[in-house]
Amino acid sequence: MSFVRKTALWAAVSTSLLLAPHAVSAETIFGAMAKAYANNPDLNAARAGLRATDEGVPIAKAGYRPQISAAATGTLSRVDSEATGTRDLHSGQIGISITQTIFDGFQTLNNVRSAEATVFSSRETLKANEIQILLAAAQSYANIARDQRIVSIRRQNLAFLREQLNAADARLEVGEGTRTDVSQAQAELANAQSLLVAAVAQLKQSEAVYVQIVGAAPAGIRQPGPATKAMPRSLDQAVATGLRENPQILAAQYAVDSAGFQVKSAEGTMLPGVVLQGAVTRNTGNTGGDNTTASVTARLEVPIYQGGAEYGQIRQAKERLGQQRILVDSARASVQQTVVSAHAQLESALARITASRSQISAADLALEGVVEERKVGQRTTLDVLDAQQDVLNAQESLASAQRDAVVASYALLAAMGRLTVQAQGLQVAEYRPEEHYEAVKDKWFGLRTVDGR
Repeated sequence: MSFVRKTALWAAVSTSLLLAPHAVSAETIFGAMAKAYANNPDLNAARAGLRATDEGVPIAKAGYRPQISAAATGTLSRVDSEATGTRDLHSGQIGISITQTIFDGFQTLNNVRSAEATVFSSRETLKANEIQILLAAAQSYANIARDQRIVSIRRQNLAFLREQLNAADARLEVGEGTRTDVSQAQAELANAQSLLVAAVAQLKQSEAVYVQIVGAAPAGIRQPGPATKAMPRSLDQAVATGLRENPQILAAQYAVDSAGFQVKSAEGTMLPGVVLQGAVTRNTGNTGGDNTTASVTARLEVPIYQGGAEYGQIRQAKERLGQQRILVDSARASVQQTVVSAHAQLESALARITASRSQISAADLALEGVVEERKVGQRTTLDVLDAQQDVLNAQESLASAQRDAVVASYALLAAMGRLTVQAQGLQVAEYRPEEHYEAVKDKWFGLRTVDGR
């Protein structure tokens, strides 16, 4: 058995032994995405932001509801009079008033609709954030798998070069080799040691990113395959799905609805308003008899000119509506570009995987041949080192291509809006924003949040 085959067999056995203790606790790429979905602080912060946005609906609905206030006043005065002498006078008043808007030019109606559209837009934005976090988790997982593979490859390369150095020394001792062969082997060994240190450092960086995104240390990472669930059959289908389901586009469309209702609300300031007010007042004191007064007042307000602010607000709202419509077109163009780019990258990576595997097979055979030819004096140590470098480059190219295929496949799903808990079947409780919204949208009062804070 040649040295190359022995080295490959040793590496395979060593790798299996290293992986065996972690087989039970091995993390899959789906497990990493599930943990990121549950633990990522940026995602949890975005959910809290959506819950705050939900409160905009009951705030807007306050315009439908009465405003109730109570007031109490008390007065104490001292009067000095020659006729009656000094005496204290006290009086008090307590009252309650209720104000109800009957008509406000449909401002409240449109404010409520705008707030609801903002909630729907924010839900889609949250979904987009979830997709990006899941994509980041998949990418960090693939990065660790690639970096682990490269570390393993470079360790195998280091072992091979040590053997080459020993062989060069042995040939020099018996007079079959030269000092140049030894120096070349030493130089390649030093370079291999440097490459291994760099690979280990890169692996540590990738692991740190993984912890940041997933919220747990990586354990038992294995080479994942490209995504298979919810993948499109063609590029045209991918583009069509992305334009239909990508949450960035849906969020922009809901933002258009919200801006449209804001225009109508601003126009409502030009319409008449009707307010009904009822009040009950109780007067007491020693200056006269106690009495109670009740009143109901209806007020019609017809705005004529309010300094021009109302006109500026309407124009401003219309410009913002136009801006949101343009942003929808921008989102569509961005999604289409992302889908096409991810699809092209996936096809390229898959082709590179096939080419790299063929390259590895050919490079291995070439290395075996060069080693055998070197034994009979037809090749030099430099030829062996060059052939080994070709094997190393091909193996690392395969590891990078496998990583790129995984990332591109999940990036394609993300651009389509299909990288979700439900579509990927992730084993994690799905966050349902509508539950909080339903709990608060019609609240009249209460200081505590839905979760009791």
